[in-house]
Amino acid sequence: MKFLKAFAVLGLWLTSFPTLFAQENGWISMFDGKTLAGWKANEHPESWSVKEGTIVGDGEISHLFWMARECTNCEFKADVKISDGGNSGMLFRAAFGPGFPKGYEAQVNSTHKDPVRTGSLYGFVKIYDQLVPPDTWFNQHIIAQGNHIIIEVNDKKVVDFVDEKNTYTTGYLVLQQHNKGSVVTFKNLMMKPLP
Repeated sequence: MKFLKAFAVLGLWLTSFPTLFAQENGWISMFDGKTLAGWKANEHPESWSVKEGTIVGDGEISHLFWMARECTNCEFKADVKISDGGNSGMLFRAAFGPGFPKGYEAQVNSTHKDPVRTGSLYGFVKIYDQLVPPDTWFNQHIIAQGNHIIIEVNDKKVVDFVDEKNTYTTGYLVLQQHNKGSVVTFKNLMMKPLP
């Protein structure tokens, strides 16, 4: 009987190891790879699905909010792939509500008619160079500490901005499905609260 109890405890420890690993060094996994548990669309929830361990945005405009916790000071990163002609974004410190949320946006756009490309801090710092071709996985990493915002694309710092107006101070982390015809895919979604 003692052996069975010890085996059960060991099994419990092993099954929780991936969760512990996902939270190593303060990083929290935002996506279980199977469901949209913890996420909520502000409108058109049918524009979001889970396919082969990724979150896919495809359809009418929609913003998918991670409702588990808000970000005041945090890091937010993901591997992203955007279709040719597609437009998307990773929003942070965003308010839940219909339409385009109020909050900061790290742009995801390789070839959309909007010339503001991937890595831009939309409305604040514009990048017009194509940093990543369409239909190609890349990593986007946001660091928001007070009014200091850094955006890195594939480990290269592309934005280092101080918002003197401190426009957005707290809010949710959000994925954007910009318009019908855009297809965006996300995986390895992680956040880290900062002091």
